[in-house]
Amino acid sequence: MAQRNKAPDKRDRILQAAVRVFAQKGFYVARVADVAREAGVADGTIYLYFESKEALLQGLFEESMDRILDMMRELGGEGLPPAERLLQFFERYAQFTEEEPELAEVLTVQLRESGKLMKQIATKRFGEFLHLLIGLIEDGQRTGAFRQDLSARTVARAMFGALDELSLSWVMSDARWRLKDSCRELLDVFLRGMSASAEAARLEGLTPGPVSDTSARTVRAERPQSAQGPTPAKTEH
Repeated sequence: MAQRNKAPDKRDRILQAAVRVFAQKGFYVARVADVAREAGVADGTIYLYFESKEALLQGLFEESMDRILDMMRELGGEGLPPAERLLQFFERYAQFTEEEPELAEVLTVQLRESGKLMKQIATKRFGEFLHLLIGLIEDGQRTGAFRQDLSARTVARAMFGALDELSLSWVMSDARWRLKDSCRELLDVFLRGMSASAEAARLEGLTPGPVSDTSARTVRAERPQSAQGPTPAKTEH
């Protein structure tokens, strides 16, 4: 278990070195000695803070997720439309990836290489992350902005899966693009599907261009009369 009562500056230096080494070599190939060399400390110093390479990865994940969670909890605008708050959430996720690509690579690529490690390390922090996203969706459902026949948990998991895939493709690509733009496009897809209105979801200023009137009329014409009202929520698996 990580010992947090040791010198924080040296511990942080070890974690930063671990990010670079794990991103460059891969978690399973990298050795504790590689991290020590990168951090400029003796091999034994690592074990004063982390009992194993797996514990080092766990410490790295927990501290990174704590930072992400703090960033998401600081989302402002309680009076803003639900879609605007979701946009902030998506953009901050993109910001984290763009500002710390090596760390994002470790979290999206290296950690998932072991299902056992994912289960041991990621469950609690990921649950907290998912809870924040579920809360934003439920707020929209309570205000009538989003469909109430949808499971907020299912939608939140789908959102995270899509965000995670965007982040993964971004960190693995040599050609970097504006990830925030991709996240805005992704949110547009979800807003259209979650909209409680008869028209496709579009809040002014969030997404580019208006919905085609022809497309909207086509959707209404093709939708059976019996489907106009809420449909039962699907059972989650």
